[in-house]
Amino acid sequence: MTNATTPPKLAKKRKTTATTKKKKPPSPAKKRKTTATTTPQQSSPILSLPYDLLFNCLARVSRLYYPTLSLVSKSFRSLLASPELYRARSLLGRTESCLYVCIQGFPDCRWFTLCRKPHGLLTSGYTCTRATSSGYVLAAVPSPQDPDKRDPVFPGLVVVGSNIYNIAPRSPLTHNFSHTISILDCCSHTWHDAPCLQVKITTFSASVLDQKIYVAGCCKDGDSNSYKNLMEVFDTKTQTWDPKPIPCSETFGGLFCNTACLDGKFHVMRDDDVVAYNSKEGRWDRVEKQIGRYIYSKSYCEIHNVLYSCDHGNIVWYDTEARDWRELKGLVGLPEFPSDKKGIRLADYGGKMAVLWHEEWPFNFYGLTKMIWCAEITLEKRKSGEIWGKVEWFDHVLTIPTCEILKVLAATV
Repeated sequence: MTNATTPPKLAKKRKTTATTKKKKPPSPAKKRKTTATTTPQQSSPILSLPYDLLFNCLARVSRLYYPTLSLVSKSFRSLLASPELYRARSLLGRTESCLYVCIQGFPDCRWFTLCRKPHGLLTSGYTCTRATSSGYVLAAVPSPQDPDKRDPVFPGLVVVGSNIYNIAPRSPLTHNFSHTISILDCCSHTWHDAPCLQVKITTFSASVLDQKIYVAGCCKDGDSNSYKNLMEVFDTKTQTWDPKPIPCSETFGGLFCNTACLDGKFHVMRDDDVVAYNSKEGRWDRVEKQIGRYIYSKSYCEIHNVLYSCDHGNIVWYDTEARDWRELKGLVGLPEFPSDKKGIRLADYGGKMAVLWHEEWPFNFYGLTKMIWCAEITLEKRKSGEIWGKVEWFDHVLTIPTCEILKVLAATV
């Protein structure tokens, strides 16, 4: 029987209130967990697109945005690295040059690629003379370490199509001569091996001519302590070496050299000695010494059959008709380069010139840091025969601890 002094509904309400008072408030950790569970997950609209539509959209997007898009999800990363996507890009005529930078000093070598930040992430260019940033940055390439830990060297890094070839003369672990060549696939960012060199070479330099890699170097002459010059040729289409190494010119000596390909010939330069190999006629010819004047450093490249280099902060080019070096004119707005040319690198960036250099930043808690700068320059040969350059943009693209820009290459992807 219900108490006469208390209505039934009121009695039930009091009982519920009493029970509620006995409950302990949830702990902060439990409260956060409950909130996270009950909050509806927000999915990106782009992930809900049909696969075929998404695939075709990504095939048309510039490769400069791929590093940012790869952060969306694992499935996105997998799709952006798939061979099918790059075949579609080729069929659609969307292949483009993609800049890769090898930086030494982490302590291992690391690879970076030039990309563009989304518009929402563009920040004020506090290190630039302009009001806003260009939007270009260097993004770390995901896990591109050579599995055999072959440290790359400047003369052993060349690019053919979408592959970067690392011809390493020594193993940093055993200090033995390396017999294999590793290849970085710039589409999937994976490494694989190419056939080994036929001769154990010491110092060398490599360049590319007609999709073939020419490697000039030195090796021991039999059991004696003397060395001889030779050249090996690797066909990147068939992935095979020529049956026998080609003897180098007897008139060319020395252990250290630099190489470049001009006028359809493979040039080998050391000090004042310059020889060129004519592959069609199979012979070596001595050429003018002046061509090797600015090729003793690592600050040189070849673009559209013209040799460029850097001298005392100026970019120069070799005039084959006048047989002399000339200054590249028209670089309005480009900041002064460091007087030390060791920190400057030039590269053929799809017919344009990419210039990377660094400047030291004051010490902080982690030690000395370096700011990496990049510039893109359009080249034009005028009726007068002179070559002028136009600065498309330049910007600070990376800040890292003490390091060295080893080499800059542009792959076609």
